[in-house]
Formats: sequence, C-alpha cells, structure tokens
Amino acid sequence: MTPFGEKLRALRHARGILQREMAAALEVSPAYLSALEHGRRGAPSAGLIHQICAYLGLIWDDADELRALARLSRPRVRLNTAGLTPEQTALGNLFARELRNLSPQRVASIQALLTPPAPRRPAKTPAKAAGSALES
Repeated sequence: MTPFGEKLRALRHARGILQREMAAALEVSPAYLSALEHGRRGAPSAGLIHQICAYLGLIWDDADELRALARLSRPRVRLNTAGLTPEQTALGNLFARELRNLSPQRVASIQALLTPPAPRRPAKTPAKAAGSALES
C-alpha cells in the first residue's frame, strides 16, 4: 500500500463511502480505485486528485496533504545515479536492495533524516482584532 492509497482508503472509510460509489462519482472503475488504494497503481493525475478532494470535501491543509502523499506514492521508483559520486551510487543500490528488510523504526529514522523541515507559517491573527487595531 502507498501513503496515498492508505490515506484515501481511511478517508473513504471514515465517511462510510463504498468503493464502487466513489468510483462511480469519480467516473473511474472500481478496479482502478482499488488498485490506487492498494498501491498497485501509481499516483493519480492532478485532475483526479482534485476530483477526489472535491468529492470528499477536503480543503486547505487536508487537500495539500493528499497531494503531497500522491507525490510520495510511486510504487515503482527509478533512481538515476549518473553524475553522482561512487558513494552515492553505492548507497542508492544498497537502499534499493535492502528497503524491504528495514524495520518500521529504521524507516522512520531514515525518513526523519531525509525529510526537510516544513516551512513555518506566520501566525494568523483574528480578523476582528486586526480590524480594531486599524481603527484605533
């Protein structure tokens, strides 16, 4: 299962939507939707992700999260090490060979090491407070 498929399935289940109902609404086959959820298909197109977000009523951060998960959900990854150092090439090959043997804890450690920190967003101020400060 891919991160996108896992999230999609959880969202669908949380809303009590049957796979065939959602597939019909999105105008895709139930087999395709099942393949997305189980990671047998790569990430869907941006247009289908938009349709899924609209169908599930996802906005802002929830929709952004689903789009980000889709980018991380390619079940067949290619790694081109041309132009990299021999050490980088060896690491890529080692990672490809050993990935399925890594424990969940080791995977989490590697993800933490490789994931850049999210940009900080400025704090939101309530509209009334901002408006009353301008009136003074």
